[in-house]
Amino acid sequence: MSIPYSIRQARAEDEEALYQICLKTAKAGVDASDVYSDPHYPGQLYVVPYARFEPDLAFVLTCDEQVVGYAVATADTRQFETTLNEQWWPVLREAYANRQPQKPFDSKVLNQINDPHVADPMLVEDWPAHLHINLLPQVQSGGWGSKLISAVIEALKRKQVSGVHLGVSLQNEKVCNFYQKQGFTHIVRSNAIYMGRKL
Repeated sequence: MSIPYSIRQARAEDEEALYQICLKTAKAGVDASDVYSDPHYPGQLYVVPYARFEPDLAFVLTCDEQVVGYAVATADTRQFETTLNEQWWPVLREAYANRQPQKPFDSKVLNQINDPHVADPMLVEDWPAHLHINLLPQVQSGGWGSKLISAVIEALKRKQVSGVHLGVSLQNEKVCNFYQKQGFTHIVRSNAIYMGRKL
């Protein structure tokens, strides 16, 4: 009997699963539970704000109705940065006001909350959208990553977005081959490997 997989838009009740998938893949594609003191930390940056503020660009992969992967995006990186500055980072600053780093990667999140990263103008000029995708190890083969990317790309095309970029950890360079197969090409290598696709 085949396992029923499906892709659908993310829902509010998926948030805890999104946090967990992000945590389980946040250390260059593998489980980061040992380097974050709070299991929600990586998801606060890389998935949940997208699901909340751009739900029409947030997709999940389910297996037997359990969320096992996601792809999320914003159509306009600059506008998204503004939205987070107004509605997301202030909430987290208040919630985490007394937090101090306890594990190796905690400071990456706490520093971002207090001093949010701004995308390089070179990236957003030609590739104004950006996306994040993660799947649990058991579904990282079988073509589901490609299908999630396609769902996001089609949604971005409907919004008439001219291009989309993503960042790959320098410690996870092997995944670049996957993105190249999805039509992404290398843009620049700096704090991460940035790749883009014109739409």
